[in-house]
Amino acid sequence: MHHHGYLWTGPKERFDQEALRRPPHPEPPPAPVSEEDVKAAQLLGRYREAAADFPTSDLPPIETAYWLVKPRSFIRVTCDEAKEAASWLGERLTEYAPRFTPERDGDTARLARLVNAAAEQLRSGADVSYGFYLERPSYLSLAVVTCSPHRSRPDLGCPMAEGGR
Repeated sequence: MHHHGYLWTGPKERFDQEALRRPPHPEPPPAPVSEEDVKAAQLLGRYREAAADFPTSDLPPIETAYWLVKPRSFIRVTCDEAKEAASWLGERLTEYAPRFTPERDGDTARLARLVNAAAEQLRSGADVSYGFYLERPSYLSLAVVTCSPHRSRPDLGCPMAEGGR
């Protein structure tokens, strides 16, 4: 078991575009039955666009495990130990804490509790995902995904495996 760390910062309004943060349904919508079936053609077009865009979008996925389908270039750190991955999270929290709004989110004791909780979760094979408002209108998303295999999504391969993304 190992852990991949991810970090995203950007405009909160972009983060809020949930349609871009969800993987497409495994089955496409039905094809149009005729050229006049404009709605079906539009739906199929949107589906194809989402299916092409989701895997390469840098936006954090709604379900943390789906970071594993993103390009490996999005991985900020890979750690063999949960404690090491939690330490990476702690370093990022410390780095961004001066920009947190409200400021109380950057309280040192609070951040230490988050890092300790993350270490426990990662040791158990769970993922960790934290989000913070930065100076408006920015947002910080931090995630660590446990891999090889993923506990709840073993169908999602490791991006560092042979033939990975």
